[in-house]
Amino acid sequence: MAIAKLLRLPLVLALGFGLIAGAQAETTLRIGYQKSSTLISLLKINGALEKDLARQQITISWHEFPSGQPLLEALNVGNVDLSADVADTVPVFTQAAGGQLTYFAQEAPSPGAQAVLVRKDSPLHSLADLKGKKVAVTKAAGSHYLLIAALAKAGLKFSDIQPAYLTPADGRAAFESGNVDAWVTWEPFLSGAQVQLDARTLADGKGLADYQRYYLTSNAFAKAHPEVLDAVFAELVKTGDWLRAHPAEAAKTLGPLWGNLKPEIVEQANARRSYQVRAVKPENLKEQQKIADAFFAAGLLPKPVDALDVSIWTPGAKP
Repeated sequence: MAIAKLLRLPLVLALGFGLIAGAQAETTLRIGYQKSSTLISLLKINGALEKDLARQQITISWHEFPSGQPLLEALNVGNVDLSADVADTVPVFTQAAGGQLTYFAQEAPSPGAQAVLVRKDSPLHSLADLKGKKVAVTKAAGSHYLLIAALAKAGLKFSDIQPAYLTPADGRAAFESGNVDAWVTWEPFLSGAQVQLDARTLADGKGLADYQRYYLTSNAFAKAHPEVLDAVFAELVKTGDWLRAHPAEAAKTLGPLWGNLKPEIVEQANARRSYQVRAVKPENLKEQQKIADAFFAAGLLPKPVDALDVSIWTPGAKP
């Protein structure tokens, strides 16, 4: 009896090691996103990316963040592997903090997708009227740069206002209650405030801020898993194309995710975003340098940032 058990032991050990090897072969891709990460949200719902990556024995875990800055902070310390789209300003702050980033995709500019808002009965009627006023803005978001650019257009400095650094949800609450004089935000929060609160627009990003959104990963992940980035990039392109071709259907899907916004509000919000996903090229980062220089001049960055001091992944790239 003891001999029979000993004879079976190598087989048991082999099976055990086989199970361990199989478990190790399956990898989890940790994707961080926020509510405004439209294309990633659609992929999360339709399962297309999960199906595609399953062929590579890769599963996905999804991690929602309130805004882009904490999302890239999580990427920087290794708590997520891939960041869904964040506004162009966010990587600049991460670079200033020593983050090692790889850009792997970009959405073409959408300057009309963010704006400076005031209440409909506000006495403020121009950007110059913001002097001395309390303005809600999300720190390091694209709207933060829009505010700097808008103030400069009016001949004001950032120090001429009282910034209230708030998340989009808290910004809306402060705006609606009158605790701030103005609110600078982006879609879909922008359309929500315009339609539901009848908010008035002092200025949007046209002529002030391109508002390009970037998808990022860590340098280590880009080097180790280019085939994963290829799959994600391809699905993002397809999803962006689908959204532009099916605006009404996309609005019905996204509305419940965005606080049960009515489809017409979602359609308005999406119409202001390009959703044109493309590869990143060094020349695309010129606006990034303008952003970095503006934040440093305003005393909001601890040191100058070279926007080109990053890695750029190209579709089809090999390790």
